[in-house]
Amino acid sequence: MNTELEYRQVILLCKTLFQKKNQDYGTSWRLYRPQALTDKIFIKAKRIRSIQEKGTQKVADDLSGEFIAIINYCIMVMIQQELSLNNDERLELPTAELTDLYDRFAEENFTLLQAKNHDYGEAWRDMRVEGMTDEILVKLLRVKQIEDNQGVTVASEGIISNYQDILNYSVFCLIKMGII
Repeated sequence: MNTELEYRQVILLCKTLFQKKNQDYGTSWRLYRPQALTDKIFIKAKRIRSIQEKGTQKVADDLSGEFIAIINYCIMVMIQQELSLNNDERLELPTAELTDLYDRFAEENFTLLQAKNHDYGEAWRDMRVEGMTDEILVKLLRVKQIEDNQGVTVASEGIISNYQDILNYSVFCLIKMGII
């Protein structure tokens, strides 16, 4: 098991889809407010949990596609956050710039993953996909609460750190599902 290789393979899969959708739609997602992206991710995670609980699904979309979407939406949130901090309101971003931003946030996330894997001893490998799905939903509810509080926290991590965890749990789920 090589977590770095597995992570990079999952991110490449996600990035490839992200780039294809960018060719089709451009950066229309730039119109989403932070809360809307949170809700989009929440809906994806709720669908995953619903299918896990029911054991069946009526819409044929593969669950791996939902985790891929969650990863890409998390990176969109990180891009939106950075551009917002820089007062950058452009709706369209050049492909090269968008690719650089995607790669940078995926790499920053990998650095966090390595640090946590060191401390936790890759405990995620002993978790079930269902448990990680629940972790994703808990993190999303935390993000929603922080957003409802206008970003103010008293003793907890901020929004981006929760999205980083959501992204990493989604990567772990895809690895455990054997997508790569």
